[in-house]
Amino acid sequence: MPIETVEDLRSHVRLAIQVELSTIPPYLVAMYSIEDQQSEAALLIRSIVAEEMLHAALCANLLVAIGGRPSFAPTELIPSYPMWLPHHRPPLQLRLVACSIDLIRDVLMRVEQPEVSGAPAEADVFETLGQFYHALELAIAELDDDFDLFSDPQRDHQMGDAAFYRPVAFDAEDSGGLLFIDDVASAVEALEIIVHQGEGLSTDRWADPAHQELTHYHKLAQIADGTSPLGDVFPLRPDAVTAGYPPDVAAVSDLFNAAYRYLYLVLDELFGPAADKSGPVGRLYRLMSDVMSELAHYLVRQQLEDGSHAAPTFEIYEFGADPSTELTGLAGRVDEVINPGSSTFVDKLAAIV
Repeated sequence: MPIETVEDLRSHVRLAIQVELSTIPPYLVAMYSIEDQQSEAALLIRSIVAEEMLHAALCANLLVAIGGRPSFAPTELIPSYPMWLPHHRPPLQLRLVACSIDLIRDVLMRVEQPEVSGAPAEADVFETLGQFYHALELAIAELDDDFDLFSDPQRDHQMGDAAFYRPVAFDAEDSGGLLFIDDVASAVEALEIIVHQGEGLSTDRWADPAHQELTHYHKLAQIADGTSPLGDVFPLRPDAVTAGYPPDVAAVSDLFNAAYRYLYLVLDELFGPAADKSGPVGRLYRLMSDVMSELAHYLVRQQLEDGSHAAPTFEIYEFGADPSTELTGLAGRVDEVINPGSSTFVDKLAAIV
């Protein structure tokens, strides 16, 4: 479907948000499965995850700037696995499985496949994400000639303060970060950050001018070719579901999924009308680092009856009327499992919700 109207453009930017969000859980599960979390392989994947989150935020800023509203509270944007990478040609299935060289080569490197120089822009069904983002860039320039796309960029709805994003290991600050989008130039800059960090262009291996950061594709290639050895990996149950876990493990999985669902509610607040974003940004990062990460690392160390290990399932958790109270109740059950006699997760979540 060509991008001919402003609403077409908004629809395609929503697709970009969906694509970016859909890649994050497979990367996270692959990363969590690596036993040595300080290995280069684990840290390289972590660096990709951090930038995929940045890319989703930049796409959300773009949608806001052209008069749209990224709506994270409904479940439509929350991916479920296994799933097909939206609009990718040929079809590419995303699954939640342990990291392996086959996964790196056959799936993750295909997600990050560079655009060949001179390849056509592809707005709907695309072979590379670079071609899709190229189509967005062209449409923005063309539509702004006829419409004032950025007449009301709603900066108070955007997550544009550069202080809210800091590069992690193997990322470089000058490869790009958060920015407010309020005109064609800033929109193009945001799209170029996404492409240069992710797929890169043709044979270009670098995401930054000083050649300090590899593109996502070449970070993955470094694992695939053994330059950054993968090392030992937990044998995770592929595409696991919480219902298949024993009760104590299921309780931890439920809390992980509930925290993941709550993260989307925080995102919805974050891209709402608020001049000061520090509150929801802090809650977002604490959810990921203090709650979800610790739960995930616990899960992957739990051996199941068939010899496989548990894994985060990233299933959609349906809250009742009071998500905060429900999260606290789930956390209390998990404290009984992981930290008997303590209120570790109850206390952590009380500081967030």
